[in-house]
Amino acid sequence: MAVTAAQVNELRNLTGAGLMDCKKALTEANGDVQAAIDFLRKKGAKVAELRAGRAAAEGVVIAKTSADNKKGVAVYLSCESDFVGKNETFVKFATDIADLALAQNPASLDALLELDLNGSTVKAQVQEKVSAIGELINVSAYETVEGESVVAYNHMGNKIGVLVALNKGLNEAVSTVGKDVAMQIAAMNPLAVDAAGVSAEVLAREKGIAREKAAASGKPENILDKIAENAVNSYIKENTLLTQPFVKDGSKTVAQVLGGAESGLTVTSFKRVERGAAK
Repeated sequence: MAVTAAQVNELRNLTGAGLMDCKKALTEANGDVQAAIDFLRKKGAKVAELRAGRAAAEGVVIAKTSADNKKGVAVYLSCESDFVGKNETFVKFATDIADLALAQNPASLDALLELDLNGSTVKAQVQEKVSAIGELINVSAYETVEGESVVAYNHMGNKIGVLVALNKGLNEAVSTVGKDVAMQIAAMNPLAVDAAGVSAEVLAREKGIAREKAAASGKPENILDKIAENAVNSYIKENTLLTQPFVKDGSKTVAQVLGGAESGLTVTSFKRVERGAAK
């Protein structure tokens, strides 16, 4: 059977095993999480054996930008308890990993885990902390963006990290509105920058739901498609960043606020990483 990203995510949070190891285990176990845990244990995954059944949903998200503000990274270092997540040493470790990612530009989370950090790999140091602290600890997410300028925002005790890439160089106005937009992303969690970033599958699903709902309410067959199209347009407006009402001034869209800060300014991409939600 096909193994989904959500299943891999769940197994990784439960065991601390690597992404590829989790995918292989789930494939061997036909998607059965408990059987996959057993598979990992049989293959000698000591972390899985010790920590299986414990979820790492606390920790910190660190979002940072490079010195030239043209690149940003967000790293989520997860743990089991809020007590560990607030520890200064734990937060510093997460920050060190983010700094390493900025300096070395790894292509993936797995590549980040293999980078050298003060004499040993990130993966090895994570495993050492698991042994020392007695909690499951993971680098659960790693995201990057690049642009003419990038703004990073860390929300409420590092619960959410946001990176916003913009199409203009950084100045005071761009920095200010960039942070406002990052706060919008943290609060509203848009699906994409604009309609082009929403998958055809999502749009088809929303259209189908709207059509069935209209039909169930007794609307005539000849107007069902029109009703569904209007519903999809509303969905895009509410769930894509540039067309969302601005949280600080609902009379304007995010696109209008950006253009008001500097002519032609827009968001080219963004990443949002939330504590408890690994990738």
